[in-house]
Amino acid sequence: MTAADEAPSAMADGAAPPDAPRGSRTGTMNPSRWLAAGFLAPALVLLGFIVVYPIVFTVIRSFFDATGNRFVGVGNYTNMFTDQQTLVSIRNTAIWVVVAPTVVTALGLVFAVLTERIKWSAAFKLIVFMPMAVSFLASGVIFRLVYQQSPDSGVANAIITSVHDTFAPSSSYPGAHPRPNADLAPQGKAYATKTAARPGQAVLLPLVGMKAADLPKGAAKAVQAAARPGALTGTVWLDFTLGGGGAPGKLDPAEKGMPAMTVEAVSGGRTVQTATTGDDGTFAFTGLKPGSYTVRLAASNFAAPYGGVTWLGPALITPSIIGAYVWVWAGFAMVLIAAGLAAIPREALEAARVDGATEWQVFRRVTMPLLAPVLTVVFVTLAINVLKIFDLVFIIAPGSVQSNASVLALDMWRDSFGGGNDYGLGSAVSVVLFILVVPAMIMNIRRFRREQG
Repeated sequence: MTAADEAPSAMADGAAPPDAPRGSRTGTMNPSRWLAAGFLAPALVLLGFIVVYPIVFTVIRSFFDATGNRFVGVGNYTNMFTDQQTLVSIRNTAIWVVVAPTVVTALGLVFAVLTERIKWSAAFKLIVFMPMAVSFLASGVIFRLVYQQSPDSGVANAIITSVHDTFAPSSSYPGAHPRPNADLAPQGKAYATKTAARPGQAVLLPLVGMKAADLPKGAAKAVQAAARPGALTGTVWLDFTLGGGGAPGKLDPAEKGMPAMTVEAVSGGRTVQTATTGDDGTFAFTGLKPGSYTVRLAASNFAAPYGGVTWLGPALITPSIIGAYVWVWAGFAMVLIAAGLAAIPREALEAARVDGATEWQVFRRVTMPLLAPVLTVVFVTLAINVLKIFDLVFIIAPGSVQSNASVLALDMWRDSFGGGNDYGLGSAVSVVLFILVVPAMIMNIRRFRREQG
């Protein structure tokens, strides 16, 4: 049977000829445009209702006043760019866009390289990525506690004060001071005797203002120093008797000395000799020249303990919040960059090593260029994310400094729903925020198309 005879037979059986065009009755892999539009229509309607309509409505609403009844044109935009608080928010947003993605990307790169060179890399990745499982709300609460000023409750200041006190121990007597009628007067942050003393005399220097239980462990019963020829002696003690009783300015049996206190002998405004009190509070200056001396308790004895850094103050609030953001997102950057590192051809790296390149040269001239597309995607994605940052700033920053840490997303919420009740201005801020996000989104989409094409 010839091919000409077979064709009518095939057509009689209802089959399309071999060269039938796509889209015919049997071309099921390419349905008609109307059928495709029918399937896409529900999704397009839903997308328009959820995405397109809010964008269009917000743009239109930004040209009306707070009530939405009066058209004000670009008045909301003018107010936004002339308001000092909004300018602070724009500055902070710019800091976020530059600093946060850069730090997170760099830290993610370091972590990704480390995971290729250390044992237990899976455990390391798990620990670094774990904060991604925590919501921004919970992360804000965590770091609000971490940044507490008191070292007793704030982890950051507890670490800093521990390190500080290791190299520069704090004073043992913060808050101690003389009685009003004592022979001691303030001299700056120190206390000096009102009456001059001479060698061969013994002076009494009573202090109050602290609990007996807070004295150093080595504190012993206070003893009145004996006068010695050629020496100026004295006693520094806590002039307080537990349970009451005792006479002010006099050594009572139950009162304890104040050990390790720095005492200075001053003559002519110059410190000529320094002594340290013993466990019973006594001290002695020996070898002094004849003359009159003022006995001074050094200011270092009363210095307040180092309280750490004011993380939640106006100066450091934005860097502190960025630190919390880095903690959350470093794992995200590490995972993406590690995937990019794994995709780099090992032959290129080995060829560079065979040619005599050092590990640093291999990383800088081979790994980094091949990894550049991944780093760009990570950076741009993080830049889009930080433009919308809101919850970390709102949770971590106390109300007193929230204006110092404010960003555009927080301004948008505050103007619209946080007490401002000005939906026109809030809409204008959101439009500006949208305009800032669009270029980064376009850049990402173009890169994805280039990689797929």
